[in-house]
Amino acid sequence: MTALRISDLVFRWPRQAENCLDIPLLELGAGERVFLHGPSGSGKSTLLGLLGGVALPQQGTVELLGTDLTQLGGRARDRFRADHIGFLFQQFNLLPWLSALDNVLLPCTFSSRRRDRAGAVPRAEAERMLRHLDLDTASWSKPAAELSVGQQQRVAAARALIGRPEILIADEPTSALDAERQQIFIDLLLQESAAVGATLVFVSHDRRLAGHFDRSVALDEINRAARSVEA
Repeated sequence: MTALRISDLVFRWPRQAENCLDIPLLELGAGERVFLHGPSGSGKSTLLGLLGGVALPQQGTVELLGTDLTQLGGRARDRFRADHIGFLFQQFNLLPWLSALDNVLLPCTFSSRRRDRAGAVPRAEAERMLRHLDLDTASWSKPAAELSVGQQQRVAAARALIGRPEILIADEPTSALDAERQQIFIDLLLQESAAVGATLVFVSHDRRLAGHFDRSVALDEINRAARSVEA
């Protein structure tokens, strides 16, 4: 089963003459764990915005779980994203005044589907995930702003995974970690995404991490816009 399919996608930013992305085809299977890499400025974050329906291409289709996001209005794209996609951002994007536990539960607040899929008691599921991600219980009630970088990272991962989203998108989530902590975190992320059956798109410029994933995709190889700039 195909979880994600991009075809004939063309995107350029307003007031720019050159395309940023020109991708003929990209397909990911359900449950597949893909490492997407490319140098800075190659369009990785732009592509993630398109996959999340935050931006729309000038041409082509972006199909997630059989739904073409380019055919949805803004409110419908927001609903689809809340229901089906878990995001793990480089800067984590936690709400600093909320506790670690309440940050994890945010997707269940915005999406009844995620809330239902989190189980009868979403709070208990959030606690289970934080425990499994090795966040000590004393930190659960602390505001996110008082947590260390490593603790915030675990909270962000639990927030992305709660409610069993079918697609998980991680944007440079290990860039601030040393090699040992990178390894530990990637192992935990892969275990949790496999447990919920999520298709994982892990984006990084660090190609040393590629061996942990089912498949590696070089954005500058599938993006014809990048090749035309180099030429």
